[in-house]
Amino acid sequence: MSRVSEIYPSDKVTLRDVSLRDGLQLVREVPSTESKVEWMRREYEAGVRHFELGSFLPATRMPQFADIREMIDEAAKLKGAHSAALALNDRGATDAIETAVGEIVCVVSATEEHSNANARRSRAEAIDLVRRTAALSRSSDRKPLVSTGIAMAFGCSIAGEVPQDEVIRLAEACFEAGADIVGIADTVGFAGPAQIQSLCERMTRLCGDKPFNVHLHDTRGMGVANASAALDAGARILDGSLGGLGGCPFAPGASGNVVMEDLVFLCESKGFRTGIDLDALIAVREIPQREMPGEKLYGAVARAGLPPMVEWRR
Repeated sequence: MSRVSEIYPSDKVTLRDVSLRDGLQLVREVPSTESKVEWMRREYEAGVRHFELGSFLPATRMPQFADIREMIDEAAKLKGAHSAALALNDRGATDAIETAVGEIVCVVSATEEHSNANARRSRAEAIDLVRRTAALSRSSDRKPLVSTGIAMAFGCSIAGEVPQDEVIRLAEACFEAGADIVGIADTVGFAGPAQIQSLCERMTRLCGDKPFNVHLHDTRGMGVANASAALDAGARILDGSLGGLGGCPFAPGASGNVVMEDLVFLCESKGFRTGIDLDALIAVREIPQREMPGEKLYGAVARAGLPPMVEWRR
C-alpha cells in the first residue's frame, strides 16, 4: 500500500478541515496560538484527522500563520493526525521540508490572470514549483506528500469561464511534475452540481486509483449540493471549514468555505462514515466565537441541530 493510500484510503471519504488555514485568511482578529491548538485538539477529539494548518509565508505578510511551525509540532503529537500546509514559493517549500508537516500543498491557478494576481507567476512557473517541491520531498528523510490544488477550476472571477479541458491538462501536468495528489477548487463558488459532477467524473477517470480532493466555497449557497455531486462522481476527499470560515484575498468575491459540520451530516446521510462526532464538532465553534467575535459563523446543522431519528454520532 502506498503512503497516499494509507493517508487517504480510497474506500472511505476523508474530510479535511481547512479552517485553521483558509478559514483565517481574511479574519480581522487573529486567534492566539493557544486557542488554535485548543481548536485543533478539540476537533481531533471529535474525530477529525486531517488539518490544513497555515501557509509558509513571512509573518509580516500573513501574521495569522506566524505560528505555523508550532501548529505542525502540536499536530504531530496527535496520534493518527495528518497535517498539511501551503508552500507558495521555494522558500516556503524549503521551510516546510524542515518541519514534521505531513503534506506540502502547492497552488496552480486555472487561469493566467488569477495566477499572476495570486502568486505573481505564470501557470508554467507554478508547475515548476510543484516539480521542485516534489524533488525536495523525495530527497528528504520524511518524504511528505506533495499535493496541488487547481484554483479557479470551475470559473474565474477575473478571467471568466474556465474550460474543463484546460483543468484536466493542468492536472496531468501536476502529476507529471511529481504531485502525489491533485485537487480542484471552486474558489469563488461559481459552480453548480452538474458542473461539479462533470469535472469530477473526468478527474476520477484521470486519477484512477489515485485520490483527488475537492475544495468548495459556499458563495452562492451551493456548497453542500456541490459536495454531494462530487461524492456521486467519485471524489473521496472533501475540504471543509468550521463554521464556513474562509476566503481568498486574491480572488474577488471569494467568500467562505463549505461548512465542515454540514459536510459531516451530508456524508453520513449518504452512507459514508466519517468517524466524526458531529455534536462534539459543533461544540468547537465556541472557540472562534470567543476569539473572533466579529466573524460570522455559518452552518445549517449547527443552527437546527440533528434530527431526532439520526442514530449515528461517531
